[in-house]
Formats: sequence, C-alpha cells, structure tokens
Amino acid sequence: MLEVRAQQQSFVRGQWAIAALFCSLGFQYATWASRIPAIKSELGLTAAEVGMLLMAAGVGAAASFPLVALLMRALGSLRLALLSQLGLTLLLPALAAAPNYPVALGVMCVDGLLVGCLNVAMNAQGAALEAKFERNAMARLHAVFSGGSLLAALLASGVSTVTQAVGAHFGVAVVLLVLLGVYARTGLLADDEPAGKETYTDETYADEGTQAEEAARAGREKGGGTTEARGRRWPLPSRVTLWMCCAMVFGTIAEGAMNDWSTLYMRDIAKASAQTAPLGIAVVSGMMVLARLFADGWRARWGDARVVLLGSALAGAGLAAALVSGGVAPALAGFACVGLGIAAVTPCVYAAAARQGSDALTLVAAMGTTGLLAGPPLIGFVAAAGNLAWGMATVAASSLAVSLCSTRIRWTPLQAASSG
Repeated sequence: MLEVRAQQQSFVRGQWAIAALFCSLGFQYATWASRIPAIKSELGLTAAEVGMLLMAAGVGAAASFPLVALLMRALGSLRLALLSQLGLTLLLPALAAAPNYPVALGVMCVDGLLVGCLNVAMNAQGAALEAKFERNAMARLHAVFSGGSLLAALLASGVSTVTQAVGAHFGVAVVLLVLLGVYARTGLLADDEPAGKETYTDETYADEGTQAEEAARAGREKGGGTTEARGRRWPLPSRVTLWMCCAMVFGTIAEGAMNDWSTLYMRDIAKASAQTAPLGIAVVSGMMVLARLFADGWRARWGDARVVLLGSALAGAGLAAALVSGGVAPALAGFACVGLGIAAVTPCVYAAAARQGSDALTLVAAMGTTGLLAGPPLIGFVAAAGNLAWGMATVAASSLAVSLCSTRIRWTPLQAASSG
C-alpha cells in the first residue's frame, strides 16, 4: 500500500513538473503575441514587416530539427527542457529592448529555435512519464499549454489597465516564467538512457535494418569505414515515422487554420453579427481544452488508434456537414466537432513518436511546426482562388486525411512500450 501511494505521489509530482513546461511554452508565446500591436508601434513597423516578424519565429522553429536532434543526444530531455525554458524567458526582455527591426527579427528567430527545443524536450518528458508509470497523461499536458496561453492573455489585459509599457509587462511575465522553471526542475524525469537511442519494434526493424545495411555497404564501397556507425547515429525515418509526420502535418493544419480563420468565416460566409462572429474561435478553443482534459481517459479506455481515427473523422465530417448546411448555428456546431475531434491528435502522435526514439520525436515535432505555419496561408490561398468556404473545406479534408494516416501507424500499447 505504501509503495502504491509513493508511486502515485511520484507520478503526480512528475506530471505537475512537466505541466509547468507546457504552461511556460503557452504562456511565453501568448505573452509576446499579445503585445504585437505595441511592438509594431514602438518600432514603426508596417503590416508586411509584422508578418515577417511572425514568420521569423516560425522559420526558426521549423529549422530547429537538426540542432534539436543533436542537443537531445548531448543533453537529454531534462537539461534541454530547462535550458530552453530559461532561454525563452530571457528573450522576452530582449524583445522589449530591441532597438530596431533587424534586432527584433533576430530575437524572434532565436525564439522559434528555442520553441522547437522545448517542444521536443517537454513531449519527450511527457512520453517518458506515461511509459514509466503506465498511465496516460499527454492530453492533459497539452491542455495545460492552452491554459498557459489563457493565463498570458489575462495578464496582458490586467497589466494594460495599469501601464502600456511593454517592458513592464514582460518583466512581470519573466518573474512568472522563472517560478515555473524552478518548479519544473523539482520533478522532471531523469534520462535513464542516451536521448538518441532509438527503440525498434519487430515491425520496423526489417525496414530500418535493410536501410542500415545498404548504407553500410555503400560506405564500404566508397572507402568510408565508419558509415555504419554514422547510419546508427542518423537513421533514416521508418515508414511508420513518416506516417506519423503526415498525421501531424494534417492535424496541425486543421488546428492552426481554425484559430486564424474561424472568425472571418463566421462574419463573411455564415453572416454572423459582429457580436457572434468571435464565438467561432471561442467554440474551437473551448472544446479543445475540454477534450484534452478528458482525452487521457478516452485513450485508456479505447486506445490511441481509435481516439485519433474516430476523433479526426468526427472533425472532418462535422465541419463538412456545417459547410454544406450554411448558417451560424451549423457553423458553430461544425467548429465544435473540429475542436472536440482534433484535440487528441497531437498528444497521441507525440506519444507514439517518442516511443520510436528522440529522432522520430524531433522529426514529427518539426512537421507539426510546419503544419502550423503552412495551415493559415494554405487556407488563404484556397480562399483567394475561390472563397473561404472552400478554404474551410480544406480543413475538413485535412482532418479526414489524419484518419487515413492513423490506420498506417502502429500504435504501441502503453504497457508494451514500457516493458520494451
């Protein structure tokens, strides 16, 4: 009985420590995003320059894959998580003090790079927590990320009633981020093995083993005696990992596009009033947070494969039905289906990728960032060619594509992953 209680306490301590990392990432992102208008005014930026500023963060995150893979091997997820969280904390005052546009661009590019590092490290910690205690936790951790964004929005609103100074606002945010980082350090899981060590299942060994043998043979023919070792260090992704990448891209396209385009669709296509139009993003965001709070229970009951398959199918079918029906009420119902159905996709795919090893997790995380970057512009291009209804149809198609991809992923049960 005492052993069970001690295990429960260890799980809770680890879960809250990792949750502090997720909260930090959501909080830091929403903090600087909430002050974009003030930064635009202080630096005298045009709308195009603001767009480039936002793109710099995205480019830094998307380009972080090779560096993150190296850092995960060298530092492990614990140290990488703490260092990147500290770096993101220090970048807030750096952004507030940026004297000109080029410096601000550099700060945002580094911000994106550190976001890529923390994203991989904290999801690796979450997956390790699930494997160690054989309990689902990833969905709730992703819900905390959304909670961190909400906390940052409330802080921005509160500070703005007292002062409009960006430096003062970011100073308060830094204090909170430091506290979150100190708390996270008390319960993160130690890296028991080298972070770059890949885990192989019977199903994927044949594919990757053949690739390694071919790489070694090519190296010997070219006179390179260490090609086999290099092949182990930088293994080609398996077909399973590539299907995970596809599922992550399509899932994050749907998630990102809904956040950026739902209000405009409500106003221009559904003909909602100015007071009703913002309810689109509120419904999507609210349903996503709610679903992620309960999704770990669904995963334990039905398994990750069924949760992703049925959830993404619900998102695609629900949104498609809303687009065909037209009107405000069907739109809100369709948006609710998207929030409910797509919420568990990224937590489940992150968990599955982490069980394949840090290289797979890093690649899948990079593809997730690519989807978040590509989603909103993609919908804009489609809308420009037709109208926003066709753009939203692309979101529905992306959700259905997640369902198809999920059938090609081998979802390792939690008990099998931990015993392996």
